[in-house]
Amino acid sequence: VRLGLVASLARPGGNATGFNSFSREVAAKRLRLLHDLVPKAVRFAVLINPSNASSAETTLREVREAAPTIGLQIHIFNATTIGEIDAAFASFALERPDALFVASDGFFNSRGVQFATLTARDRIPATYSSRDIVAAGGLMSYGTDLADMFRQIGVYTGNILKGAKPAELPVLQSTKFVFVINLQTARALGIEVPSGLLSIADEVIE
Repeated sequence: VRLGLVASLARPGGNATGFNSFSREVAAKRLRLLHDLVPKAVRFAVLINPSNASSAETTLREVREAAPTIGLQIHIFNATTIGEIDAAFASFALERPDALFVASDGFFNSRGVQFATLTARDRIPATYSSRDIVAAGGLMSYGTDLADMFRQIGVYTGNILKGAKPAELPVLQSTKFVFVINLQTARALGIEVPSGLLSIADEVIE
C-alpha cells in the first residue's frame, strides 16, 4: 500500500495482488529468539542489503526499536555481493560481535552455504529468516512458512489464469510461521539450547 502497488490489502483495485509474508515485520521477534538462545550475547551485528531498500528500511526500524528493550547493542553492516558478505565477516574480526542477525533478503537467502561456512569458521551464532540456511548448517531461523506461501501463490495464479481479476483478490496475509533450530550447529558452537526453546521449535535439525 505504501509503495502504491495496491489501494488496500482487502481491495487491491488495480492489476496487482500478492502475498505479504511479514518477513521484515517479524524481525523483532527473531532478534528476541536469538537472544533467548544466547542470553549472554549483547553486541549484535545486523547485516542488511541496502540495494533492497524497502526491506532494509523496515528491518532497521524493527531491530532498532527492539534492541534497547532487550538490552542489546547493534552495529549495522551492509552487503550487496558475495564479496561484501566476506568483507563484513572480515570486519567482525575487529568488531567481535556476540551474535549476528541476517536480514530477510532474497540474495542472502541464496547464500546459505556461505553463511553456514563463515559463521562456523568464526564461531558466531546467527539467525536467518529462511529455513534453507539452517538446513545448510545455519543455527536458527524464524519466518514465514515458504512452502505454505508458495502453495497459496499457486492457487492465486491458477485463479487469475482462469479469469479472476487481481483487483478483486485480497492481498494474502501470512498466518503460518516456522521456528527452526539446528542442534548440530548449536553443539559445534558450544551452545546449550534451552528446553523452553526446543519446546516451541517447529523443527529441530539433528
